[in-house]
Amino acid sequence: MQDRAVGAAGRIVPANGVDLCVETFGDSRHPALLLIMGLGFQLVHWPDEFCRRLAGHGFFVIRFDNRDAGRSTHLPGADYSLADMAADAVGLLDALGVGRAHVVGASMGGMIAQLMAALHPSRVLSLASLMSTTGRRGKGRTSPRLVRHLFSRGARTEQEAVERRVRLFGTIGSSGFEQDVDEIRRATALAFRRDPDHRGGRRRQYRAVRVAGDRTDQLARITAPTVVIHGTADRMCHHSGGEATAAAISGARLQLIPGLGHDLPPGAWPTIIDAIVANAHRTQP
Repeated sequence: MQDRAVGAAGRIVPANGVDLCVETFGDSRHPALLLIMGLGFQLVHWPDEFCRRLAGHGFFVIRFDNRDAGRSTHLPGADYSLADMAADAVGLLDALGVGRAHVVGASMGGMIAQLMAALHPSRVLSLASLMSTTGRRGKGRTSPRLVRHLFSRGARTEQEAVERRVRLFGTIGSSGFEQDVDEIRRATALAFRRDPDHRGGRRRQYRAVRVAGDRTDQLARITAPTVVIHGTADRMCHHSGGEATAAAISGARLQLIPGLGHDLPPGAWPTIIDAIVANAHRTQP
């Protein structure tokens, strides 16, 4: 497949009938590690230094914009499923010539990663599910006030988008770790420039999450070594979601991080990265 460059913010790759914007870190000869971001978020929300540290552990790190986010294909009026989004990620691996990958997903990205491991087991070397859930009612609860924020009026300017995001992470972010507010501002400004009219895509992604329902039975099929990472201070997705995920997957390890919210503060990176790396090393040669 041919891909076309789009500058420093990634390149566009055809995958599963859509175009996905992708960036990579590290040596392509190393084992691939695919990062999947959450609802309405973009590849830039995986911090650059976080990606570089993972690459420093000997991985070829891949981050990308899901459909309906960032510079990937937007699909006004379309209905699709989380399984379709998992197929997008598999198509991206195909386009990059990657046979199998360690897969890491955060929030909605964790749901997509779970379905990759359940529906495409031959493509997933290991699974790390971060701040996510199974879809079972009562697990991974979200504050209604936070749900309303997801569908509030879109920011009209870059500055407004930045101010809103800083306030949001003041609510959903970690209570036990210091936030990197400068990084939140930088990533939000870049995300706004990449995709200023993102509300429609976020709504369609949210619909895909809602219609997916309870995936517990699908998670029981997963055979890849799995680690479930969740914060005890997560108000967007209560840690009961992580506990349910670990219980549903045979042999899964649960890593609860005290004080971690629904974010990736630098102070938590060593624990998160160590858990991802240790789980990847459980993969049979």
